[in-house]
Amino acid sequence: MAKTALITGITGQDGAYLAQFLLCQGYSVIGLTRNTNVENLKKLKYLGIDNKIILQQCDLFDMASLLNILEKFNPSEIYNLASQSSVRLSFINPAETLQFNVLSTLNLLNAVKLVLPNSKFYQASSSEMYGNVEELPITEKSVLHPVSPYAISKATAHSTAINYRETYGLYACCGILFNHISYLSNNNFFIKKVINSAINIKNGLQKDLKVGNIEVKRDFGYAPDYIKAMWQMLQLDNPQEFIISSGKSVCLKEILFYIFDKFKISRNKIIIDKTLYRPNEIINIYGDNSGAKEILGWEYNKSVFDILDIIIEEEIANEQANKCII
Repeated sequence: MAKTALITGITGQDGAYLAQFLLCQGYSVIGLTRNTNVENLKKLKYLGIDNKIILQQCDLFDMASLLNILEKFNPSEIYNLASQSSVRLSFINPAETLQFNVLSTLNLLNAVKLVLPNSKFYQASSSEMYGNVEELPITEKSVLHPVSPYAISKATAHSTAINYRETYGLYACCGILFNHISYLSNNNFFIKKVINSAINIKNGLQKDLKVGNIEVKRDFGYAPDYIKAMWQMLQLDNPQEFIISSGKSVCLKEILFYIFDKFKISRNKIIIDKTLYRPNEIINIYGDNSGAKEILGWEYNKSVFDILDIIIEEEIANEQANKCII
């Protein structure tokens, strides 16, 4: 009999790739989304799986709705990927970010405790929780020191999942994912913004690109490869936390220059705009993924430049396909 998995945030990058992966594993996939309009489902449609998933419109603040859905579908695995995931927006709307990221997780854990205490629960945690640490690389034992409202919200949700495991005996684990990108990343995230801007500049649709602090360093991985680690965590007998990262950091300036050079665009088109700087910034961060490799058997070997080539190729192919359609 096929397993059933429930994914919150299924219309996002991670949700779409995870749904695709689970379908390939023979799962029946239930997806929760706040709305089912065509624009919201475009990532699922792009992967060709929009008609293979059972979508349920659900407000994660509505406990009655959550309880009904869990009782109806009885999923053995629950992946909580729903989140306000923009650090920049979290500084603009801190209350909304904290409310959604914390309360939605709390409600879902409560519903699981009441209806499906024997199911397995995955919480999507973030490297942003660690902030500026004294020692690198980040490990599962590193001290949390969040420096943005988004990071605070994810640290709280992370601790809540662990608390429900320790207090109520739930199978609840947290995947601590570092930055992971793909063609399906939202356009307001750094790498997609740079690639799309480079294409626009090349096509004469944009004059230049304004950026914030490009001297900081980040650990970037490829989203479709990170998805498998989420599933692998729920296949263990006992839940625990894992760092999912590339194990290396790269300066944003290197990424920016690589993309502009790839499109043969002058670096003079890059404009530093200090109004785009974050009020509080992580200078450098990268993770130790040895636990995931040793215990989960997770494998990862892509450089950030490998990923950039993949995304750029996909962006150009889709741009050309859209021109043909028009």
